[in-house]
Amino acid sequence: MKKINIILSIVAAVSLVSCNKFFELTPDTEVAVDNMYKTASDFDIAVKGCYAKLQGQVSYYTELCEYRSDNMYLSAPTAGTQDRYDIDQFKDNSSNGILEDAWANFNNGVYRCNMVLDRIDNASIDETLKKQYKAEALFIRAYTYFNMYRLWGGVPTTRKVVTVAESLKIGRSSEEQMYDFIAGDLKDIVDNNMLPASYAGADMGRITLGAAKALLAKVYLTFGKNQEAATLLSGMIGSYELLPNIADVFDVANKDNKEIIFAVKFNKTVTGEGHGAWFSVSNLSDDSGRSTILKNLYEDTDARKALLEYKKVDGVNVYLMNKFYDSRDATNLTYGNDQVILRYADVLLMYAEALNNISYSNAQDSEQMKALNAVHTRAGLAPLDITTIPNQDAFRRAICKERQMEFPYEGQRWFDVVRMGYAQEFAAAEGHDIQNYQLLYPIPNTELERINDTSLLWQNPNY
Repeated sequence: MKKINIILSIVAAVSLVSCNKFFELTPDTEVAVDNMYKTASDFDIAVKGCYAKLQGQVSYYTELCEYRSDNMYLSAPTAGTQDRYDIDQFKDNSSNGILEDAWANFNNGVYRCNMVLDRIDNASIDETLKKQYKAEALFIRAYTYFNMYRLWGGVPTTRKVVTVAESLKIGRSSEEQMYDFIAGDLKDIVDNNMLPASYAGADMGRITLGAAKALLAKVYLTFGKNQEAATLLSGMIGSYELLPNIADVFDVANKDNKEIIFAVKFNKTVTGEGHGAWFSVSNLSDDSGRSTILKNLYEDTDARKALLEYKKVDGVNVYLMNKFYDSRDATNLTYGNDQVILRYADVLLMYAEALNNISYSNAQDSEQMKALNAVHTRAGLAPLDITTIPNQDAFRRAICKERQMEFPYEGQRWFDVVRMGYAQEFAAAEGHDIQNYQLLYPIPNTELERINDTSLLWQNPNY
């Protein structure tokens, strides 16, 4: 069955996409593109192009989140890994190629979304579909800017397609402006019920109203809006399920299960829609890059420990982590795991975090304790006892640890420790004495040179 991510070949057929630039126009093609945006099918293709851009961003979850955190490490640089090593060792600078690529990729994703949003209000298509397509583009744009904010702080933002000349005049947004932009778009989706609760058939995997709520809650948490986050998350409790066996959450035969809220879709049977092996090794004795901290984190009875063990792929000299295990497609030589972005375990732990940030409770049956223990006991562990978590900071640390055990390699750890205030402490445990300014990455030098106006785009302090 075709999934919504099977789109790059379709878009290429109408000559509007290349590997790195989507809908990048010259004046000669402006009319042709405008003529394309007429039918519901036109907008469906364009929106799927927004989804497709998310596929090319999966590597940044590893490079900029996992290696930056205490989950992974690179002991020494090798050919082609200097930029990764510098990120891992907090030695990155404004010329880091991974940062340059990420900035360009994210902005190209925004461009795709703005192409849709610029035109959809005036389109003569079914109003329900119009509302859905608009919301999908708003969600992806908000998610993209949210990631940029978490990596760089305030960045230049735009709500419409701009010319090159116009882009050179857009300055960095303030903290308040970033919040208003990101939360505003997501709140618009939620308040106006712009998305369905679920899909069926070929539309499975599209963004739902629940995904918009979960992302908005994460935005609220990140910006310190704990009451808003708690209220929103409270309404999601019970809307999804924790699968009894956590391995089933990641089983490629069980995609779009009841725990998954939003995932970036892949399909290995379609050319260009699969991906390479994630976190692979060619020999079980190879250095997998897993930190000692992560290796020693789990009790033997924790079901999540087995997810991080390696298994050989049949017919290929590759070992894959159970969490991301898949057979290789014989024709395309690719794999088809989805990249999970939001799932119900995240909702529960965000709910516990928001409630604890508002007010610590020493009750074993408090809402935050029940949410925390739901995730903890699903792993096969005995419930946590509130007497071992005697204050607000201890509870926050318990959540932080649970998140590390629950979400390794899912691109959450660095953002979690920064949000919770433990980044420097955990970096020190790995031997890194980092400063406050290193909680953000440097603005790529390519962008500084392009704007060439420090009143609009300036480097983050101390880089």
